Amino acid sequence: MDKSGQQLRLCLAQINSTVGDLEGNLAKILAAIDTARTSGCSLVAFPELALCGYPPEDLLLNKSFLKANAKYIKKVAAHSQGIAVICGFVGSSADRVFNSALVAEDGKALYTYSKVALPNYGVFDEKRYFTPGSEIPLLKFGEALAGLNICEDIWICPGITESQASLGARLILNTSASPYHMRRVEERIDLLRDRAQRNNCHVAYVNLVGGQDELIFDGASMVVNPAGKVIAGAEAFAEDMLVIDLEIPTTAAEEIPATASVADHEEPFRVKVVNLNSSGVAEKASKAGHSGERQLPLAEEVFRALVLGTRDYIQKNGFSNVVIGLSGGIDSALTLAVAVEALGADSVHCIFMPSQFTSELSFTAAERQARLLGCRMETIPIDEIYNVYVRELKPHYPRIATGLTSENLQARIRGNILMAYSNRSGAIVLNTSNKSEAAVGYTTLYGDMVGGFAVLKDIPKTLVFEISRYLNKSRSREVIAEEIIARPPTAELKADQADSDSLPPYEVLDEILRLYVELDTEEAEIVRLGFERKTVKRVIAMVRAAEYKRRQSPPGIKVTPRAFGRDRRWPITNRF
Repeated sequence: MDKSGQQLRLCLAQINSTVGDLEGNLAKILAAIDTARTSGCSLVAFPELALCGYPPEDLLLNKSFLKANAKYIKKVAAHSQGIAVICGFVGSSADRVFNSALVAEDGKALYTYSKVALPNYGVFDEKRYFTPGSEIPLLKFGEALAGLNICEDIWICPGITESQASLGARLILNTSASPYHMRRVEERIDLLRDRAQRNNCHVAYVNLVGGQDELIFDGASMVVNPAGKVIAGAEAFAEDMLVIDLEIPTTAAEEIPATASVADHEEPFRVKVVNLNSSGVAEKASKAGHSGERQLPLAEEVFRALVLGTRDYIQKNGFSNVVIGLSGGIDSALTLAVAVEALGADSVHCIFMPSQFTSELSFTAAERQARLLGCRMETIPIDEIYNVYVRELKPHYPRIATGLTSENLQARIRGNILMAYSNRSGAIVLNTSNKSEAAVGYTTLYGDMVGGFAVLKDIPKTLVFEISRYLNKSRSREVIAEEIIARPPTAELKADQADSDSLPPYEVLDEILRLYVELDTEEAEIVRLGFERKTVKRVIAMVRAAEYKRRQSPPGIKVTPRAFGRDRRWPITNRF
């Protein structure tokens, strides 16, 4: 039975870790501990695997990496004077590896919790690496109890969270590295609200932020009260320190059992009580971030995800400049807008590469787009290069200058020019292809598919337009040139070409792709939803035939619930 409450000042340290950068991540962790201590906090919690970054993938098979984790987590513990610290790291013992969270206080490591629920779906491969834990931890603050668990642990219900609540925990601390996709934060709010109400407890959720290859972690850490209301929230897509004062109901003194059951587990789990002493400094002011369930417009949310993912991929991999093939079309225009927002105009170089099929509109639109965003644009015509190719190859391939061969040759010349600039300057090429094109193979291998990073890889064409219109409206200025938004999409690789010559209207194509790729909807069901059978069959056939192309494409940012690549893994050789 609950009685009077225990005061607790809590800090959720939403940091941007880099996989493998133990020294750099440690510096962020120690600085955040100092800030939390100065703010009078009793406890500071960091995201899942904050020390090493998430996901470390096959670094977890490297013994030196495991030893380094053990070395650096000791430094975190040593820095916990006067404050309790929870920090994610890789634990290891003999031939086993664990997804762990250290609990430290007053310079000492008190306890290590190992994640029980290991996700093995979508982008997750945790069962490949980790051994599940077998303990239920309870952190004791005076007479109040808090349960500690990691990411997937709270998604499984009933599970660890329910067991902790049944043992008296009135606060659940969940440390996460939850990847972003569109409207993911709404799913989390629904989940955390359910867990808080179901278990009559506060839930404090701290999430990783930052880009890691294809994945984005959007932060948006939060605290939910027992009524299911979000009472404090951290910024999305940015590092943040969320400090909040909580009153946690104390629990009547009852003997806590040595073991307890967890749903769907045959063997009982050991119950571990960790006594914490830190009380914080009551007179210090607290910072509660924003309160309530604030949501960004979808286009703004996705744009911020693209900016964060692009910035982190470029900077974390040691690049400082990028180059973009600017075509006068909407894909390259939006890619440019993301790059400028992420890196600044001085770090972005544009190359316009006209051919005999390039319209005057493309030139003026590209030139104006570069000017709108303050970027340099260099023009390199490809006609003479193309003519040399044709002249030299025609004796071997008499029809070299006709049909798809001619179109792809132009695209590959442009790809070579971009890569030449990259080699000369050290700038990384940003690929501008979108998800709709990649899905159906409306791209050229080693041509418009070249690049080190594909900003729009998981952005359907209709969403490209939506974001572009939104940017102009929300910023009250032209971010994307209006003439680019207004013009019909075209590759301009032959006379009077339009995307609609080869593809269904994008509104139709993108909805079929959403159903087939993201939702695994069967062909017959898509037809029953009102789409023409012939069109559905054609789109599905193109998706399947283009897998070998997609496998060779650069990495890009995951935005939809199911992205091509590490999320949707389709065999190239496949007769099903």
